[in-house]
Amino acid sequence: MTNNGKVREKYGPLCTVQFVDGGHTDVLTQVRDLVHQGHKLLTHPLAGSVKPNETPFRSVAMTEETGPLDLESLELVERALDVCRQFPPRFHRGEDAPAEMREDFAEIDFRLIDGALAPRFGS
Repeated sequence: MTNNGKVREKYGPLCTVQFVDGGHTDVLTQVRDLVHQGHKLLTHPLAGSVKPNETPFRSVAMTEETGPLDLESLELVERALDVCRQFPPRFHRGEDAPAEMREDFAEIDFRLIDGALAPRFGS
């Protein structure tokens, strides 16, 4: 699940990528919805040291298969959403950020998820 075009471009041909046309809170909301459907988190929803209200981009890896509700995944994503609600976002969507910042934020998010996914896909 991502709202980052760099992630979609690299991993779209390799696995199912659900692209969210929105901000990081929109991504986390959809992640939560998929957790309720039985998917599990493979990466932390707030990975990295960038404050959630500072970046418009968020990528989260999840299982493609479903099973029973994973309470640990649900708790992690709910906590992440709570953190996001505590701090008003500086940028709601990537287009809101100045171009030079947008590219930097997209690259940081890409590298975080790439670090988690590249070993799995041999890329």
